Amino acid sequence: MKWKIWELSLLMALVLALLWAALLEGRQQALAEQLIRLHVVAHTDERADQELKYYVRDRVRAEVEPLLASAASRAEAEAELAAHLPRIAEIAEEAVTAWGEVYSVRAHLTWERHPTRAYESFTLPAGLYRSLRVEIGAAVGQNWWCVVFPPLCLEAARGLTALEAAGFSEEELALVAGDVSGYAMRFRVLELISGVRGWFG
Repeated sequence: MKWKIWELSLLMALVLALLWAALLEGRQQALAEQLIRLHVVAHTDERADQELKYYVRDRVRAEVEPLLASAASRAEAEAELAAHLPRIAEIAEEAVTAWGEVYSVRAHLTWERHPTRAYESFTLPAGLYRSLRVEIGAAVGQNWWCVVFPPLCLEAARGLTALEAAGFSEEELALVAGDVSGYAMRFRVLELISGVRGWFG
């Protein structure tokens, strides 16, 4: 009898954990769908290529951030980026050339799965995000990302203010604010649970 009670308790705990994960996963994805990430992928992990990655990042950000300054939604921001993709790629190519390299550059909008990312005063949960992906050369090196809509590339300096200005609800702000280390841990636990669920189809 004791063994059956233990089994039942374990089963109930597992069911509750899965229900909690499903609820939080839905809230996370709803939040993720309002953002656009900037994702710059280096040619290789060689030091010079990694330094070039940051140079390209700065040039692309300088081009993109003014374009999105008046965007009131992800759809508006995405439309601006789509219309200017050739120019964004051109800016990145010019940066590569100015650096003295001859790598090709590709810029496109895509959906990408990003891991949990903790900043100073907020945490972005893992999820499927719309991304402006800039690939340099072979694009097999370490990558860098931030959020260009709302403008969170400056991280904690204006992160929550930017989210609030973009119309995020109190519930959505609460999802990313608060005890950063605690939230990051919860989000990573959710990543683990989601991974386990994936093993079982």
